[in-house]
Amino acid sequence: MFENLNNQQKGSLLAFVGVMFITPDSLLIRLSNIETWGMLFYRGAIPFVFVLLGLIFFYKNNFFKALFGIGYPGIFYVFSFSACNITFIISIQNTNVANTLIMIALAPMLSAILGAIFLKEAPDKKTLAAIVITFTACVYIFHDSLKLGNIYGDLFGLVTAFGLACNATLARYAKNRDLVPSAVIGKLCVAIFAFFFVENFELLERDLFYVPLMCIMCVAIPFVLVTIAPRFITGAEVNLFFLLETILGPIWVWLVIKEQPSLETILGGSIIILTIAVHSFLALKKT
Repeated sequence: MFENLNNQQKGSLLAFVGVMFITPDSLLIRLSNIETWGMLFYRGAIPFVFVLLGLIFFYKNNFFKALFGIGYPGIFYVFSFSACNITFIISIQNTNVANTLIMIALAPMLSAILGAIFLKEAPDKKTLAAIVITFTACVYIFHDSLKLGNIYGDLFGLVTAFGLACNATLARYAKNRDLVPSAVIGKLCVAIFAFFFVENFELLERDLFYVPLMCIMCVAIPFVLVTIAPRFITGAEVNLFFLLETILGPIWVWLVIKEQPSLETILGGSIIILTIAVHSFLALKKT
């Protein structure tokens, strides 16, 4: 069935499913009690093992060929992928979730800029309009919470957005290469980096459930899908889907922890979802 879809449909489906898996991530981070570096270690180690086994099963005898076939784009992808994984956790642990997500909302705009500069893929009017509308909606949602955040965490959130934009641009540039092995190496690098700062590796009580669930459902599966998606659609379009996390992340928190979303969240979130739906519909109709 997937083979019968055109590129726009394939890329949009992969990005949408990947981001939907990511949306409970902030909630699970908040529910867990593990310290920052311990969480970062497990978010690197568990997805590394999980996806590595999947690659070995998928490629079999061609595994090392795929691993060494990433080329220079794959090496750069390792660095940008590792960096934004690390900065995301540092950001979300040093400011409120809303601030981190609003910073990540810059990713589509940054992707569009990088794509125009390095790939000569200037965003079309629909994508540009969608980026402006959704980013404005994000600012509207969190304009109050931005005043309350920690500048340290906010800056790392901005670095995370830039890393996501670099990831999408590199994956788009190397669309004829499989960069999933690069992402696997990136996860290994994250685990090794965090290893030297972890004070306690022990998982206690509910962390025995939350941490593995987060690492597989919200990290391992999505990073494979989001790494593949730019082969079919532009990086800016892929990162537009990340804006769904901006609205759905707080909703997950509301449903589980009972933190009531603000009126700004409801109104702005409706605009985000409607804009992405219209953009995707028009893009699919065009193809």
